[in-house]
Amino acid sequence: MSQPPQQQSPPGTESELDPQADHGKQSYTGSGRLEGKATLITGADSGIGRAVALAFAREGADVLISYLDEHEDADETARLVQEAGRTAVVVAGDIAVPQHCRDLVTRAADAFGRLDVLVNNAAFQMSRDSLEEIPDEEWDHTFQTNITAMFHLCKAAVPHMGTGASIINSSSVNSDQPKPQLLAYAATKAAIANFSAGLAQLLGERGIRVNSVAPGPIWTPLIPSTMPPEQVESFGDDVPLGRPGQPAELASVYVMLASDEASYVSGARVAVTGGRPML
Repeated sequence: MSQPPQQQSPPGTESELDPQADHGKQSYTGSGRLEGKATLITGADSGIGRAVALAFAREGADVLISYLDEHEDADETARLVQEAGRTAVVVAGDIAVPQHCRDLVTRAADAFGRLDVLVNNAAFQMSRDSLEEIPDEEWDHTFQTNITAMFHLCKAAVPHMGTGASIINSSSVNSDQPKPQLLAYAATKAAIANFSAGLAQLLGERGIRVNSVAPGPIWTPLIPSTMPPEQVESFGDDVPLGRPGQPAELASVYVMLASDEASYVSGARVAVTGGRPML
């Protein structure tokens, strides 16, 4: 399976994806597993974040939708959450700015009265063929967005969380098998896996669970907006299932980790890689 070669400007939009991604709009059916939970999802405008927001809402959760500046995509996610009968709070801004991370948590706590689930999903990547090609500012921005923001969000969120709360961080198969063209991104994803495992131990005595999800190649706007067209065309062909995954195919993993059913699951890294093994 392959996609037509295509290119978007970062961070990319859902409407320009060819083919369109599947977020579970037609397939995901909730069963009350997150009834009444207050949740905050970064990067919830599109891709995995939108699929998780849709699934959370259909499972009974209210959702704060954090995004950069893709207003049309964020409005569509909000519509899907509201269509499920839940509250959607939409907040634009750059999580690379520490104060914005703190403001996001404050907005969620003010809107919902507490915070039960934090999903740190937003990420930045750029493909570069050599070390010399990576601008210093791009390296710093990748770390600020992907891992430093996670620290600020978790630090702000924990005081609003009680026993049974859940933090879910999006890592990557690159945390285990770094792609050299994604040097900065892969390094942050390894840091996220380590951060999540350490934080799970730090917060265990408070009854707050921390886990990470490691997606393989997933078809989202991030791909055509950060990779050359020829790489987009073959994206996902090299995994055992022979295709990229769809955002909808990850949503149930995030739901499980957010739910009370996973009450003894903490410190885990769950691989959703199309058959590519992780150590």
